[in-house]
Order: sequence, then structure tokens, then C-alpha cells
Amino acid sequence: MTFTKSFPENFLWGGATAANQLEGAFDADGKGLSASDVFIFDSQAPKERWLDQWAGMTHAQVAEAQDPHSKKYYPKRRGNDFYHHYEEDIAMFAEMGFKCFRMSIAWTRIYPRGDETKPNEAGLAFYDRVFDTLRRHNIEPVVSLSHYEMPLTLVTEYGGWTNRQVIDFYLQFATTVFQRYRSKVKYWMTFNEINCVKHHPYVSVGVIEENHPDLEQAKYQGAHHQFVASALATKACHETIPGSQVGCMISYQILYPHTCHPDDLQACEEAQRVSLFFSDIQARGAYPAWSDRMFAAKGVKLIKERGDDEILRQYPVDFVSFSYYMSSTISAHPEKLEGVQGNLITGGIRNPHLPESDWGWQIDPKGLRLALNQLYDRYQKPLFVAENGLGAMDIPDENGIVQDDYRIDYLRLHIKQMNEAISDGVDLFGYTWWGPIDMISASTSQMSKRYGFIYVDQDDVGNGTLKRSRKKSFSWYQKVIASNGRDLS
Repeated sequence: MTFTKSFPENFLWGGATAANQLEGAFDADGKGLSASDVFIFDSQAPKERWLDQWAGMTHAQVAEAQDPHSKKYYPKRRGNDFYHHYEEDIAMFAEMGFKCFRMSIAWTRIYPRGDETKPNEAGLAFYDRVFDTLRRHNIEPVVSLSHYEMPLTLVTEYGGWTNRQVIDFYLQFATTVFQRYRSKVKYWMTFNEINCVKHHPYVSVGVIEENHPDLEQAKYQGAHHQFVASALATKACHETIPGSQVGCMISYQILYPHTCHPDDLQACEEAQRVSLFFSDIQARGAYPAWSDRMFAAKGVKLIKERGDDEILRQYPVDFVSFSYYMSSTISAHPEKLEGVQGNLITGGIRNPHLPESDWGWQIDPKGLRLALNQLYDRYQKPLFVAENGLGAMDIPDENGIVQDDYRIDYLRLHIKQMNEAISDGVDLFGYTWWGPIDMISASTSQMSKRYGFIYVDQDDVGNGTLKRSRKKSFSWYQKVIASNGRDLS
């Protein structure tokens, strides 16, 4: 007999977005430039170069982006114009039956430079309108405080998160929005994919990699300051909003050893630890014992202030959330094997047992069950799947509808594995698909890398009507939510 538990009756089904990829209106109502507003899209560049910025931003690129006469196209300044379409978009989310909507508050709408003493009222008022609209549709907001959106001024004038003063700026921002939205938002996340500082320190901690004299030191010092800021924000949120829940968020992949050779197993274990290091600190409240060896190998000497470790210990997060798009295969000698083009997180080598997306991401639904079990066994805290999705080249048919059966198949298989994990005993309370409406890709700044159930008429260089239309997957996800995950036909 097969033992299967149902999804909890109060399970939070929904979709996930980020302000920098979604909102647009980059200079409206007093907003300042964020770290993500400097990414360009160059349709003439070879496709293999589109990830270069994400992997490493240069001083010249940041300087040019601040020039009002720059002729470059900055897609994240345009987004899909949610800023002016939020009522229409949220109504469509409600039509699908969303129980929650994961979004971020653009720090630069509230504090345009990041170091002001008074917030920007127009920015606060915008999110009042968004939260009020969500409430009218009975959709619970799940809000990320920092989703690759730190003010550019904090990068260029303060050196990013390596500067401890940024903790104070972040806490001012956090306490401002906690106070303002204390009756409107219960669920919060402190930092999006905090472990991705390993791969793209520019958007994660505001460190420009080019010619940096000690990049590893900067990454982990910046991360330490974020850990302290996260703990203090968790404390402030609990004090300001009784019953609030604060989570950490990591990018997570299950890692498989390429062979059963002990060297491959050790390489796999070490690679997995590097990601779990970040959630270990936020969920357990302390640096893991093995991190001393890691820091020694990297030549990192953390600078801590008296009381930092006590702060981490006293204010761990309430839940653990993560993004899951793929698994990865690890070898002690990857140079001898075929790599995976689309794996931005671990590099990794090709797994011959898995298919790939249009962007080379190897699709592994069973890995999601493994990830959920691994994280729950490790932390014994409630889990939330904050991102999971399939980017694809969606082409409308002659009737203007995207027949995205491939997305439906992807989602069906991953939901089945979530159900398996719940049957295993995992405490999973929510799932937000990335992203429910087409928006700008974080990594490549493309619009044509589409994830949504809702198609947006806009191309990679900003042409289009911005008209919203339902894909085939729209009604399918609607049925899934209505049945609380039981109807996957």
C-alpha cells in the first residue's frame, strides 16, 4: 500500500518575483538606482557572453550606468512595468487562486541612496497600494527585504556589505517597512539566495570583483555582516509584528557524486557544505565547526565585533526557504569531463540521466524531494519552496496562446515530489513558482527566457505592447491550487 499525505489545508500556493526584474519605473516617484539597474542587454553580443556581467561586474560598467546619456539598454529598469500594471497582474494571480505572492520591496524606493535618515513617502505609499490590493484578493504577501536590490550608492561610496555601516542602513530600511506594514505582512525573508555571494558578489554583497585585492575576504566579510543584519532584523520583526515569521533563503541544489570513488564523494560533500554554511548560521545560530578549515584554505580572517556570535545565537530564523531549479553532479576532477553550460551555481558536470531546459539547466524533480528531506532533517524547521520554475522560449500560436505543455509537465513532476516529501514527514508550508508572469531574467537580462503562466508582450530590447495574456499553464495551475495539489491531470 502506498502511504501518501495530502498537502496541508492551509498550504500557501503562489508565485515568486523580484522588484528589480518586475517593477520597472526605475526613476519614478523618487526611486534611486539599485545594484541591478546597471545590467545591460546587448542583442549583438554572442549568447555565451550574456552571463559575463552576472559573473563579474566591472568598474567601467558601473560608472557608465550612472551616466544619464548612456546609450546602453538596461532591461531591469524597465521590467515588465508591474509598477503601473500591479492591479491587473494581481487580479490575474487571484484568478489562478493564489494563496500567497512572494515579492520584494525595492530598497531604493524607500531609501533611494540607502544612507538617508528619512524614507521616501512615495515609495512607501506604492507598497501600501500593492499590499492593499493583495489583501482585497485574499493573497498573503511573502516579502523579501533584499533581493539583489541594494542601493547603488552603497556599492560605489561605501564598498557594499564589506562596510559594517551597511548593517545600520539595512536595519533602518527593515524597521521602516516593519512599522509601516505591520498589519499587512506576516511572512518575511531577510536576504534572497544569500549563499550566491560565492558566485556573484556584486549583486549579493555589493563588491565589484574587477581587480579586487582580496575577493574571498570581501565575500565572507560581507556575508558575516549580512548574517548579523539578518539576526537583528529577525529580532526587530518579532518585536514589531507579533506572530510574524522570518525566514532565510538559499539557492539549493542536491549534489550527486559522479562516481562512488571516495574522492568524488569528498568533493561532493565539501561542495554541499559550502551552500549549507549560509543556512546553518541563520537557522542554527552559529558558524559550523568545519568553517575554520574552509576559512584557512581561503585565507579569510573574519572581523567580528564583540557580541556578534551572541546575536546570531539569540535570533535565528523561523523557517528555511530555498530556490530549486536543478541538481548538479560533482567530480574531484571535473576538467576531464563534460560540463553543464547552464549551471551557474556549482559549475558541475553533465548528468547523462537528466534532460535539459532551453538554457542547459538539467531538470531533476526527484532532486527536490531529496532537497526537502535533507534540509528538514538538518534544521527541523518549517520549509518553504521559494522558487522553482522552467525558463523557456515561449512562442504564441496562431490564436495568440502559448501551448506550454513542457511547463505543465515540469510543474506536475515537481509537485508530485513535494507530495512525496510531505509523506516522508517534511513540514512544508508553501510553494511559489518562479515567476508567475514573464519578467526580466536575473542572470542574462533577457525577456525571452520566460517562466510565467502569464505572457507579457515584450521582447529582449523592450519592444512590445506589454499586453498580458494567459498561457495554457495558467488554467492548469489554477486547477492544481483549487484541488490543493490533488488534481495534476
